[in-house]
Amino acid sequence: MNPDRLIPTKCTNDLHMQRKRWEPLGTPDVYGDDRVFVSISLGSVSEETKKQLDALAAAGHPVVYRELNDLYDLGAEFFAWEFATAVAGWRLGINPFDQPNVQEAKDATKELLHAFTRRGQLDPRNTVVSDELMTIYGPDDAPKAESVAQVLKTVLATIKPGDYVAFLSYTEDTPEIDRHFQELRTQLRDTFHCATTVGYGPRFLHSTGQLHKGGPDTGVFFQIIANDAVDFAIPGEPYTFSILKQAQALGDFRSLVKRGRRVIGIDLGNNTLKALGQLKEVLTADSRG
Repeated sequence: MNPDRLIPTKCTNDLHMQRKRWEPLGTPDVYGDDRVFVSISLGSVSEETKKQLDALAAAGHPVVYRELNDLYDLGAEFFAWEFATAVAGWRLGINPFDQPNVQEAKDATKELLHAFTRRGQLDPRNTVVSDELMTIYGPDDAPKAESVAQVLKTVLATIKPGDYVAFLSYTEDTPEIDRHFQELRTQLRDTFHCATTVGYGPRFLHSTGQLHKGGPDTGVFFQIIANDAVDFAIPGEPYTFSILKQAQALGDFRSLVKRGRRVIGIDLGNNTLKALGQLKEVLTADSRG
């Protein structure tokens, strides 16, 4: 059966352009020596992509090609990468079949929600600095700062070869927000030659959450939160979905701090897109020196 009859190519491509989550390929000089590039294609890879991958291979980066015959090969491909994830977890010193630090964040969330039930509010965060669009939170012992730019510049200065930058976003999942994150991660990758990741909370907690807290101390974390335009009650509970999400974010933040990770919280307030645009400007301006 022709898979194009099941999923029209034009519609699929349009959807990919609107919600493209993967990192765009860069030139070989923007990458460190800690990368493996994997091409997964339905049929042959495009000539443009092949040219970019050939350049990466010529520069010494490992490149793996996975060519699918039809859409029904996806099941086997999922299994292959689940197996690869387990092997990579073992190599990184992470038990691929246990997630104690994910459970640690869950337990912290439960404690926060119990406290909310008693007091009617979540525990306050330590505000390091704020301006008209965003507020920066730090660990409880973090000192006050003079400006948002100063804090961000200090965090960027901790990035070392072999590190990765992770944006942990507890915001809405929209094409506009995706675009900001993709532009931001690409700029930081090109400047620092480091790997970058973007995940929407709380769902990323069950994929990369264990790596963040239980893996090697090579992550620099920007936890992004924002106010929800619409909220919903949770039947049988004294808190709403927004409160639950805030508790999950704070629980994960505390778990990262407990593990000594380099993390700050960034509250975008009510104007998420405008504040995210400003964050992108400040981070990329500081990254350019």
